[in-house]
Amino acid sequence: MDKPRQSFGSLINISFGFLGIQMGFALQNGNMSRIMQALGASLDDLPALWVAAPLTGLLVQPLIGHFSDRTWVGRFGRRRPYFLAGAVLAALSLFIMPLAHVLLFAAIMLWILDASINIAMEPFRAFVGDMLRKDQHTSGYAVQTALIGIGAVAGSLLPDLFAQLNISNTAPEGSIPDTVKYSFWVGGAAMLLAVGWTVFKTREYSPEEMAAFGGEISTGNETTLRALAARGFGSSLVWIVAGLSIAFAVEPLKLEKEVYLLGALVAGYGLASLIAISLARSGREDNVLSHIVGDFSGMPTVMKRLALAQFFSWSALFIMWIYTTPVVTQYAFGTTDVTSEIYGRGANWVGRLFAIQNGVAAIGALLVLPWLAKRIGKVRTHMACLLAGSAGFASFLLIRDPNLLILSEIGLGIAWASILAMPYAILASALPQQKLGIYMGLFNVFIVVPQLLVATVMGTVLKAYFPTEPVWTMAFAAIVMALAAVAMIRVDEPRP
Repeated sequence: MDKPRQSFGSLINISFGFLGIQMGFALQNGNMSRIMQALGASLDDLPALWVAAPLTGLLVQPLIGHFSDRTWVGRFGRRRPYFLAGAVLAALSLFIMPLAHVLLFAAIMLWILDASINIAMEPFRAFVGDMLRKDQHTSGYAVQTALIGIGAVAGSLLPDLFAQLNISNTAPEGSIPDTVKYSFWVGGAAMLLAVGWTVFKTREYSPEEMAAFGGEISTGNETTLRALAARGFGSSLVWIVAGLSIAFAVEPLKLEKEVYLLGALVAGYGLASLIAISLARSGREDNVLSHIVGDFSGMPTVMKRLALAQFFSWSALFIMWIYTTPVVTQYAFGTTDVTSEIYGRGANWVGRLFAIQNGVAAIGALLVLPWLAKRIGKVRTHMACLLAGSAGFASFLLIRDPNLLILSEIGLGIAWASILAMPYAILASALPQQKLGIYMGLFNVFIVVPQLLVATVMGTVLKAYFPTEPVWTMAFAAIVMALAAVAMIRVDEPRP
């Protein structure tokens, strides 16, 4: 039995909570570098301070995916309890964050905020797959992307809107402007309202209905666990040795201290897989670690191939979030003084640019992506959009007029629309329904790992080769976004 076809209104209800989540995410991405610099962070400190965001995603998303596949809380269902819990925690973080007066406190709050957003956000990807039949996957993820774009536009424009209302957009060193404070508070309230709309306006299919559709709630995968138990310890030891080698190379090569974290994560995965294999071999298979490691090592082929494209594209995006504010304020507005009125105007212009980018993504997701995917396929559509994003990044090296940077953001908006929709539409049609949550969570590892690499390595590269010229980070972003498009050549077009 196939799932019933959902109306356009139902598609909006299913993903409406993402609008509020993305408002919070946009406020975080557009303002955290500004907040960190206002509290005393230097330019080459920013990657290390931002590392909290991808690290929490790496830890939280697979766990939430695993547990949401196995959850059923009466009328609240399978995914919606996580939406609501994450939204409440994220809203509290948004209310508290602007009150920071110490850099360490702001970094800790960024960690908590990103963990909370991940708890709310991760199940939304699987939720679309749960609720829709395969021939609606592209439309469902396109609507979700459009709502993401609308939320991001609203979040990006809030500081500038408050500035237009004559609310102070500057603050003494060591404090945060009122425009940013009010924006975070409005964003927290909007997140609660939007997620609450989805929670109370949708009804998830019961376990019995999911079984009838062929997508019963997962209770485990014996085949995957048996394969894990049959594995040797060699690959685990390789990961551990690689991680230790990275850590021991920091001092001799004079690398930045945050590279220690990269080494610890690589060695940590090796240790986790070693423990998971040992547990599986001893017959203690029913544990979270063995399930997650087993599912990670047993990913379907289409997911492995898409993962490489995700790796490159999200490397570029994380560079954008970290460095757009310092690049635009320095090259288009001519200042590096974070306490100046000109810097404030430049930082607000970045919010407008991000709003334009997300507006382009919202319009493109609704009007262009489904139409283009029907004609040339999802894979080729994604390739074309990624190349547009690469051109957008490259243009930062040439453009010095703030208004002309709008052209850059149009290219980035096209790429952003596709990155948020096409990989998930391809995956939802190819993955087993009963494990959609864990696989979506594991797929997001390939969003998080490149962000960790950027956060740990880019600071070293910036300091060594162009300590006062952050614009060259955009050249690197252009190259890796183009590599993401090339990686899509190996991805097979999903069957209708």
